[in-house]
Amino acid sequence: MPRFLTLIRIDEKNAPAESPSPELQERMGKLLEEITKAGVMLDTAGLTPTADGSRVTWEGGKLSVTDGPFTESKEVIGGYSISQCKDKAEAIEWTKRFLSLHEDYWTITAEVRQIAEG
Repeated sequence: MPRFLTLIRIDEKNAPAESPSPELQERMGKLLEEITKAGVMLDTAGLTPTADGSRVTWEGGKLSVTDGPFTESKEVIGGYSISQCKDKAEAIEWTKRFLSLHEDYWTITAEVRQIAEG
């Protein structure tokens, strides 16, 4: 079965100041338990803010390292998941369920991409 990488993109500048509510965390926990029991979820995690990150770039035969935050970025990757689904449609359905758990004041975009095998 194909594997899919789902990138959760957020706008750090307009993200809610507080952490996810206890209710949201509970809803996420239940869905993640369901996805795991279904044999779909292989790995998932949130990421620290870009202020804690670094970008390493190879350009013109030279390496450079830029420490965050990355002010030019509108959307950043806030988390990811790796799932094994029968097809892209199933991966999208699980992603839609995850996004719709969030309160209305969240703005989140998810990018679902199949992992190229071998």
